[in-house]
Amino acid sequence: MRYISTRGQAPALNFEDVLLAGLASDGGLYVPENLPRFTQEEIASWAGLPYHELAFRVMRPFVTGSIPDADFKKILEETYSVFAHGSVAPLRQLNGNEWVLELFHGPTLAFKDFALQLLGRLLDYVLAKRNERVVIMGATSGDTGSAAIEGCKACDNVDIFILHPHNRVSEVQRRQMTTILGENIHNIAVEGNFDDCQEMVKDSFADQSFLKGTRLVAVNSINWARIMAQTVYYFHAALQLGGPARSIAFSVPTGNFGDIFAGYLARNMGLPISQLIVATNRNDILHRFMSGNQYVKGGLHPTLSPSMDIMVSSNFERLLFDLHGRNGAAVAELMSTFKQGGGFSVDEDRWIEARKLFDSLAVDDAQTCETIADVLAECGELLDPHTAIGVRAARECRRSLATPMVILGTAHPVKFPEAVEKAGVGQAPALPPHLADLFEREERCTVLANDLKTVQGFVTQHGNRGKPL
Repeated sequence: MRYISTRGQAPALNFEDVLLAGLASDGGLYVPENLPRFTQEEIASWAGLPYHELAFRVMRPFVTGSIPDADFKKILEETYSVFAHGSVAPLRQLNGNEWVLELFHGPTLAFKDFALQLLGRLLDYVLAKRNERVVIMGATSGDTGSAAIEGCKACDNVDIFILHPHNRVSEVQRRQMTTILGENIHNIAVEGNFDDCQEMVKDSFADQSFLKGTRLVAVNSINWARIMAQTVYYFHAALQLGGPARSIAFSVPTGNFGDIFAGYLARNMGLPISQLIVATNRNDILHRFMSGNQYVKGGLHPTLSPSMDIMVSSNFERLLFDLHGRNGAAVAELMSTFKQGGGFSVDEDRWIEARKLFDSLAVDDAQTCETIADVLAECGELLDPHTAIGVRAARECRRSLATPMVILGTAHPVKFPEAVEKAGVGQAPALPPHLADLFEREERCTVLANDLKTVQGFVTQHGNRGKPL
């Protein structure tokens, strides 16, 4: 399997090199040169498999030539053995033909665990083989950071620097990051917003000279391994609801377009998906594109669903690449226009093509709280605010009641007590046993100015387990 850049000017790489590269050298994102495709009979034969075995069958083509089957099977079995539910990703029925796919039974109670528990183990495997040490630099709007630290904390050859917007993540999210103490773990609170953090990470990948020869590795969803891992639970859900003999619709809370892009890939790999709904909050750049063909950066609005408080959706570039017939030059031109402060629209026929599969909805805080209260009253299920937005979008955008609708349950409600309380349904549930003492644990975090050189200076000073790079 070879991987190419969405901007067409970077060399093709194998899986191992893509894992370590993250962002392509031309600023683009890596995608498979050719996507594997499974027959309906093949997908049907996977019904009833344990999650790690299904994951092996779905992801094996992506790592062929880089990781032997036996080693990959062992990595996957270890990855999903740490999840608290035997099904790993259980489905829970809300009403009628409407289901929530619970993706919050991993160590940090969010869907990011599915990819980042795997990513940490893949990095450990590859770096040990190469006898190489790297620096992980990531930006988080809440959940990626804790999942990345949890997944990579035991990696012998990794130093981790996670940037989050100061005072703009929930307390539980912050503490899940800052209470994991280790010589190789560094939490940076940037005096800015998520997009500022994300831009610093992208700029650091574009010019890594500040690292003095050490390689920078991405854990954000720009890393192909993240997207690859997230395709699996679309197959997992569909197989439990009659797929592939029937099509399934999915509503996906998303800010950075990574999780829903994984669903788009699953469809292109042969899984019958009839509809993908982009569910977002007031920060609605994706909704504005899907509903009106306008991809224009707006102001950032803090909300009760902070993991989607994003102005620029990095993974959207991967969809643009397909919409433009995999023309890297066309995508590079669009992204250059966007970076220079403009927005863009795509040709009408390309936008119409996207709308055949995608619908979208932007949901404000009042509607989010209303949906949390409504669902609790209807069936006794307490939703986190991101999942509630997914439910609201599913109910307003659904094309067919006969088609099973799966909403991705992206986080446990315990992570967002403010939203639960504002919904008027009482206090958030207690933390699970492994996090019961979270609010008593020591925190370690450094607040830095919203300045690239300042952040890069901190990385060079504290890398290599406290020894300057």
